[in-house]
Amino acid sequence: MDRRKALQKTGLFAGATILMPSMLSLFESCKTETRLDWKPLYFTDVEAKTISKLVDIILPRTDTPGALDVKSDIFIDKVIAKTYDKEGQDSLRAAIAAFNENCKENYGDIFINLNTEDSIKVLKEAEKISGKFGSGVWGAAVGPQESIGFYRSMKSMAIWAFMTSEEIGKNVLSYDPIPGKYVPCKPLSEVGNKWSLG
Repeated sequence: MDRRKALQKTGLFAGATILMPSMLSLFESCKTETRLDWKPLYFTDVEAKTISKLVDIILPRTDTPGALDVKSDIFIDKVIAKTYDKEGQDSLRAAIAAFNENCKENYGDIFINLNTEDSIKVLKEAEKISGKFGSGVWGAAVGPQESIGFYRSMKSMAIWAFMTSEEIGKNVLSYDPIPGKYVPCKPLSEVGNKWSLG
């Protein structure tokens, strides 16, 4: 099979997934894991390092935390281990192998062993050949959807894990808890104007 086609056709976990209570518990369980004692539930050692490096390049630490700081890679491993069926897991494993084989053919080694410059080139090439997300409403696809492939699938999951992490939600994004704090007896003078619905 053509590896390029395999990478293009592997649509694993579209970012338009609706959060379920089980997903929320996965987010919570990632917070308690430290990087030193993390033992992947699904990934092999090489696969885990591949995903960790991939998410670190996509969302590096700057003046805000990066993907590794909020444990996006640990979350991705748990999602795959606990929500993918055997066929989905086998597909992902084949996609990671094809991704690494492509790196070997074009750059001489698997992804985790490439220098930063070559790693970025690999991801730029993957960005070009990956399918795009189509239109959707409330997590459901609208119209024909092209296969997004391994790279865009992992990128989407990394961004999703990053943006919904407690660290980013509370300390980087604007945070306004809803429904907010319950104040049973607040003077009307402190309430202010009525809220507009339009």
